[in-house]
Amino acid sequence: MRSISTTMSMTLDGVVQGLGREDEDTRGGFTHGGWGGSYQDEVLGREMSRGMAEAGDMLFGRRTWQDFLSVWGHATDGNPFTAHMNSVTKYVASTTLENTDAWQNSVLLRGDAVENVTALKSQQGPNLAIIGSASLARALHAAGLINSYTLLIHPLVMGSGTRFFEGPSPLTQLELTSSVTTTTGVIIAHYSRR
Repeated sequence: MRSISTTMSMTLDGVVQGLGREDEDTRGGFTHGGWGGSYQDEVLGREMSRGMAEAGDMLFGRRTWQDFLSVWGHATDGNPFTAHMNSVTKYVASTTLENTDAWQNSVLLRGDAVENVTALKSQQGPNLAIIGSASLARALHAAGLINSYTLLIHPLVMGSGTRFFEGPSPLTQLELTSSVTTTTGVIIAHYSRR
């Protein structure tokens, strides 16, 4: 059986919306996009690279897959993360995508995400990693399918925006397995499900 890990950048108050760019996700009138840029440093880069080295196949929701496709789908910059993203199998949970032909090694999981990922998790194969894709990760968390969490907690209170642990979900006990603090105050906390 495969395990599923999720890596999620969030603010201190749990907001995960619009990390990368000002126009990344303006749903609900969100105007604080791009909040993560000023927190990049060598420690964060090293930790993310380490996580990529451990990752197997990737799981995405439609929005994050399309976002990643636009940045890395056709890049040939020699960056190890780019090479990883282009070579790894990318499973995309979506009810609206017609196909995933635009990015090599992408597989469309059409229909109910929890059912599809439950079936995928029960198969033999590499472990599965989610980066971003908050809606998908939230649904898989609520279904008890996520084994480990890497939370990049930024020293910022947003006050509005979509939160990772939002809406109904089960009581979930986690164990802190390690943590690192970056020079910009981001706490990178690694948790496993008890």
